[in-house]
Amino acid sequence: MHRVDYDARRDYSTYADDRLIDNSLAPEHHMNTKDALKLSIDMGRIIASGYLEDLSDDDLMRRPHPKCNHIKWQLGHLIAGEHDMIETVAPGSMPRLPAGFAERYTKETAASDDPAKFDSKADLLQQFEAQRAGTLAALAKTSDADFDKETGVSYAPTVGAMYELQGSHWVMHAGQWAVVRRMLGRAPLF
Repeated sequence: MHRVDYDARRDYSTYADDRLIDNSLAPEHHMNTKDALKLSIDMGRIIASGYLEDLSDDDLMRRPHPKCNHIKWQLGHLIAGEHDMIETVAPGSMPRLPAGFAERYTKETAASDDPAKFDSKADLLQQFEAQRAGTLAALAKTSDADFDKETGVSYAPTVGAMYELQGSHWVMHAGQWAVVRRMLGRAPLF
């Protein structure tokens, strides 16, 4: 395993191999709340991007189990969820989703196996990038004092918890994608 210096100013979004990010090696930087949250958010992107990179639109329609949602639905759910969650803590900060986007990824649509009812992988990844840019811009503008503010949301009770969820929510779903990848004969990535 390689060791890499952590630099909060560096974009680790395309970093997807077996290297360890070691914060203790950063010579003059002391990690703050925003750095820790960004690291968590970026780790979600690293894992999700690695699992999605070589999957086709057809692959994204696979379910890890008949009672689980297919990956394409999960992606739309994650994107719409990120939009709504960050709007909760930073109103007006997120780019608009395309008309009808959120409605395509509800509990009611999760059972559909019709690919025509969902966006393409390319469109989903484009929406992800737009929403993630909004999330990171909102995070950059959030004051340290605001991270402890209550959100009124049980699963993310503070502003800081809501930002952290933008990484861990993707990782939670990516666990299912690992199963689909193995079903498709792909080797483990992480």
